[in-house]
Amino acid sequence: MATHGKFGIDAENTFLLGYDQTLSLAELDSILRSRASGKSNPQPVALLTMSACQTAAGDNRSALGIAGAAVRAGVQATLATLWYINDEATVPLIEEFYRQWRGGEITKAEALRRAQLRMINDPSFNHPAVWSPFVLVGNWL
Repeated sequence: MATHGKFGIDAENTFLLGYDQTLSLAELDSILRSRASGKSNPQPVALLTMSACQTAAGDNRSALGIAGAAVRAGVQATLATLWYINDEATVPLIEEFYRQWRGGEITKAEALRRAQLRMINDPSFNHPAVWSPFVLVGNWL
């Protein structure tokens, strides 16, 4: 999910920005829980990528921010960010992450590591502020 988000001091001020509206933390929780506990065919989300700024940054209310809330709602893993990110650099990192992971032969953690190494080796994107805010929360396999 490529979007902008905000982890506020309370749930009412925490949201993801969609095309033409915001998605509150309660709405996100409801959507994810309904998917994870579907009556006839439960299908939890295997990986939710939240490439908005600070989606894994939290506080004493939620240690892992929106990413942690998604895992508590039934998502198996989230790929999220700890601080403000560079939009231009995020695209190639996320593309490389999925290119690596879709092969099915490596874990999500290894796919992220490889994507980050690729960024490190690119002179345009090798600064740690560009590639290091991305973390996996939940199931890394």
